[in-house]
Amino acid sequence: MQSLQIGFSINEILFLATLATGTCWVAWRLKLRRMTEPPAKKPLWVSFGSELFVVVALMSTCRIAVADWPKVPSGSMEPTLRVGDYLLVNHLAYGPRLPFTNTAIEFGQPERGDVVVFRHPANVSEFYVKRLVGLPGDRVSFKKGVVSVNGEPFDAHLVGDGAAEEDRGQWMVRETAAGASRTLKINPFVQGRLPLNLQDPGLAAHCTSESSAAWQCMVPAGRYLMLGDNRDNSSDSRVFGFVPHEEVYGKAVRVLMNFSDLKRAWTAL
Repeated sequence: MQSLQIGFSINEILFLATLATGTCWVAWRLKLRRMTEPPAKKPLWVSFGSELFVVVALMSTCRIAVADWPKVPSGSMEPTLRVGDYLLVNHLAYGPRLPFTNTAIEFGQPERGDVVVFRHPANVSEFYVKRLVGLPGDRVSFKKGVVSVNGEPFDAHLVGDGAAEEDRGQWMVRETAAGASRTLKINPFVQGRLPLNLQDPGLAAHCTSESSAAWQCMVPAGRYLMLGDNRDNSSDSRVFGFVPHEEVYGKAVRVLMNFSDLKRAWTAL
């Protein structure tokens, strides 16, 4: 049985700030009731506490229950996502999760092909964004950087070399698996030869590996298999194993902004 891990991120910080400012707001209202007239000068704890309550509460509610806007720190999802992209993460797609818990108010379920934001299984205070390629019960086969699901033939074709500076010397490959299509980046000198971490108990129990570039996994119940679109430069389920359902945080649906490339604003994912 997996032990419960409590994450501590910006959402938990905002939640605590909401509790603190809310306490100040209530305390000030109670104090005002006992006064014959308001003081000429408000105490410092009122100015920086109770008066910030509404702002902090709105920010906390928005980030936890509706949408979030994290920044992409690495190139593991290139070419779909670029370093510096600010993402619009829709919490209503799957349902918001309450701070300090793995409790979710579920509205929907993740689907194959979704770009998913989740808490890292080994460090739940850290958020990752990857492509969901395998649902519970799926048999995912991997060969030279591309996947097939549930015995379907591998469906991938080269669409050209990378044009962006960070893509030079890389292959752009269009992959279709289980009805979902995406463009991948594959290093022609690596082609998927990043070995499975079979020291991970979950991968060891549910996966077999013919070689570093060819393996197969049966995704267990309550877990997802996540891969980066930059298949030869991504720390994903091949490294940290399957992602538990309770660590799924939201669905990335658009690029809000990238200040290094304004043309990427509002790009659908």
